[in-house]
Amino acid sequence: MKTINQSILDTLAEYDSATVQNAGILVRGYIHEDDDYTDPSIREYVSPGDKPTVGYALTSTWAPLTEPTEINSNRIDYFDSIAKANVPVVVVQQDVEKPSRRGAIIGDGMAYQMKALGAVGALVDGNARDVPGIKKAGLPLWATGRVPGHGPFNMIDQNIEVVVASLKIVPGDILVCDADGATKVQVDIAADVAKMCAEVRMKESAVHRFFVEKDFTLEKWDTWKNDN
Repeated sequence: MKTINQSILDTLAEYDSATVQNAGILVRGYIHEDDDYTDPSIREYVSPGDKPTVGYALTSTWAPLTEPTEINSNRIDYFDSIAKANVPVVVVQQDVEKPSRRGAIIGDGMAYQMKALGAVGALVDGNARDVPGIKKAGLPLWATGRVPGHGPFNMIDQNIEVVVASLKIVPGDILVCDADGATKVQVDIAADVAKMCAEVRMKESAVHRFFVEKDFTLEKWDTWKNDN
């Protein structure tokens, strides 16, 4: 996994996912939304707190209902990879059952293990269960739904490209996750995106201040819209 200086991740964590997405546009232009951020199906179930969760994607696929005929990787290997990463990891799980999103693919038992091994959050295309327990474990969680159960529950593969709430994620992508969802930042441009966040915030703050001025008038609005 290609990594960058922790200070860059710390800087990204000072900004919300929307600001990071705007900064990404300034650095590399517009890209397809499925390469940029999650769709509205993702929900924040366990908040990261005052700052977004930022970490490197560690990916896996799961089948919660049926016994797979082939298992390419086992669960212990996956949990070992969290422990061996030595960087902040966001575990990214996709339900590949047919049909998908029926059983749960993460619960509080997994959350306690993942948190202890070094995960800083979980981003799940599929269902969670035991959400109060996941909150007690202290693992920030984003998922597309909740259910109370699952079947045989098997991990199918790991360290592959997955899709979570329409967002394509490959291992090692940087994810910035908060109440709006997740924005993806490629490692190669992360330093530039982090720097650009400050400019985005400065420009937005100036606009906000302009529109709350006590002496705001329609004449000032006419001037502003002509200049912008």
